[in-house]
Amino acid sequence: LLSVTHYGYLRGKQRYRCSSCHHQFVRRYDKSQWVKQAYQAYVDGKQTLTELSQHYHKDVRTLQRQFDSLIIPAHTERLFEQPINLIVDATFFSHADGVLVFRAEQRNLYWRFITSETLAEVTTGLAVLELRGYQLKSVVIDGRKGVIKLFERRYQGLPIPLCQFHQAQMIRRYTTNRPKTECGQALKCLMLMLTQVDHEQFSSMLFSLREQYQAFLKERNEQGQFMHRRLRSAFRSLKTNLPYLFTYKQFPQLNMPNTTNSCDGSFAHWKQKVKIHRGLRHKRRNKMINYLLNKS
Repeated sequence: LLSVTHYGYLRGKQRYRCSSCHHQFVRRYDKSQWVKQAYQAYVDGKQTLTELSQHYHKDVRTLQRQFDSLIIPAHTERLFEQPINLIVDATFFSHADGVLVFRAEQRNLYWRFITSETLAEVTTGLAVLELRGYQLKSVVIDGRKGVIKLFERRYQGLPIPLCQFHQAQMIRRYTTNRPKTECGQALKCLMLMLTQVDHEQFSSMLFSLREQYQAFLKERNEQGQFMHRRLRSAFRSLKTNLPYLFTYKQFPQLNMPNTTNSCDGSFAHWKQKVKIHRGLRHKRRNKMINYLLNKS
């Protein structure tokens, strides 16, 4: 074993000497290491720039410059060899400022910053995953008709479960949390049973409920317009999405999720961390999101 001893200082830095070969050297440190540690404390540890300035004895502006120059490596490795249950979802900070995430098994496979959740953005993400060699055994989406058609054309026969949580949220927006009509209250009770029944039972109850209130839903006002358009939209949404709501039960061997909650939970986690540092510039906020998504 080599024996290394202290051997004075060189320009204020500790010098070492090998007892075997008498080689003298100064240990070199990675200057970027403290920046990475500080940025991790800034993002994960929720430390402010002022707190980090006191800890590292650096000026706040110096810290910010170092963080701006820090490069977050792009995530390009292939994480899974076997076919995956893909989850696709997007979240937005404002009307035209969001991020689209492709996720599987609690891992973020790919993401891109978007201004709108268009089919072109989804197609680009799928092309990247295919280039990396991923194979799909199912895909869970939030219910957009265009996205469903896209996957049906691109992957014929691929099971496509529709997120039951998103469907329940759509019906809630139509009926509100406290429906005033008897039909709305009955529809709310039906949605509470969505995860407790199978496709046949839910279909039977849905069409029975629609038939029961058929005359009520057809009521018109003096201008000839339907009086209960929101309730009609709620029934139409359920009828349209019904073939995809129970796909996960039709293929139990695939162990598919029935919601996109894996993405939604991840969104809530890193959005909370980003909110701590309010007022960030667009570029700095995106770097922080890249760091968080890359880490998870």
